[in-house]
Amino acid sequence: MTVTVFLGSLLGAMAIGMPIAFALLVCALALMLFLGETDAQILAQNVVNGADNFVLMAVPFFILAGELMNSGGLSRRIVDMILAWVGHIRGGLGYVAILAAVIMASLSGSAVADTAALAALLIPMMRNAGYDVPRASGLIAAGGIIAPVIPPSIGFILFGVIGGVSITKLFLAGIVPGVLMGVSLVATWWWVARGEAQAARPPVPLAERVRALLAGGWALMMPVIIIGGLKTGAFTPTESSVVAAAYALFVGLVIYRELTPAAIYRAFLTTAKISAVVMFLVAAAVVSTYLITIADIPAQLTAVLRPLVGTPTLLMLAMMGVVLVVGTALDFIPTVLILTPVLLPLCKESGIDPVYFGVLFIINNAIGMITPPVGVVLNVVSGVANVSFEKVVVGVWPFLVAETVVLLLLILVPELVTVPLKWMF
Repeated sequence: MTVTVFLGSLLGAMAIGMPIAFALLVCALALMLFLGETDAQILAQNVVNGADNFVLMAVPFFILAGELMNSGGLSRRIVDMILAWVGHIRGGLGYVAILAAVIMASLSGSAVADTAALAALLIPMMRNAGYDVPRASGLIAAGGIIAPVIPPSIGFILFGVIGGVSITKLFLAGIVPGVLMGVSLVATWWWVARGEAQAARPPVPLAERVRALLAGGWALMMPVIIIGGLKTGAFTPTESSVVAAAYALFVGLVIYRELTPAAIYRAFLTTAKISAVVMFLVAAAVVSTYLITIADIPAQLTAVLRPLVGTPTLLMLAMMGVVLVVGTALDFIPTVLILTPVLLPLCKESGIDPVYFGVLFIINNAIGMITPPVGVVLNVVSGVANVSFEKVVVGVWPFLVAETVVLLLLILVPELVTVPLKWMF
């Protein structure tokens, strides 16, 4: 009955158009009434405590780093650099999109920001070169969702805060799976684009390639600094977010000299708006998480899935199936905040490594961003490329299947996540 109250109140509030954060508070209130603990102080205290978390300071700083990166010319120089080296090969612009997505994922951690930047830079080139634009749009969307997997990742920060899991370990554990997602896109692009008649780009002289590499070198140093600092213990994930924002500001102002006062103001304003939404969502989720624990919902879910507790692989398949279905209807951050306190206790009881689960959980939620009918990243690409949502859905299917296969491979072979993590940590 408790689960019914939880799901009924949450889904009912969302069904009438209530924002997710307020729906979470309504869900918490419904659980309070059901449990007979109607104390407004519980709501107020947990909302304040939910936002009063030092680790969450990383969220606005990583968002700011992404905004400054796009405004300061870092994104464009990454694309120009890769374009100079691989743009002339058959289907080269597709490979440029994939490589740029992987590199930019290690800079901002925002799927929406990375996708919008890549689509704005590459879709016009691909259209003029004769590429199938819906397919190219689908490729860029699929590349954009690598951002929440490769550090720095806002999704890992939220999962770590809600679930009490080491964010540093999550960051390091996400590197190999993120690269595997990129490799799957390379293989799929080679397969689907091999028969297209595309205008060939002339090879770029070696001197220009070297100049492009040197120009993009400053942008490439950001992931080296962040990951190197985390691995050596030089700074925490929260401190790394400040380093990333300061570095993006320095490069954009001093090195590339493309950041104007107006651009900096817009970056800070956008960061403030996005951060306010995310932080309120987290604060509301902490309230519902508290009451989910009090209502013992994880134990009830465990009772339902108890036959699978002794077989971690089957349990992971079942949980990932649930997340995949939920991700078709809910956006990335709400899904992470709602399902983490429900599923994580079940993982711990069955002996599944919380870090391993967190990586697969975030990958699954990222895939939900390109899964219709919602697919927020698909909507971003559709708007930037001026292509209908339906055509982008058709174009993304091969790449969606490829990344789902990677998720399945990680479920069946956990060592792909755990072994590199042991080496790096």
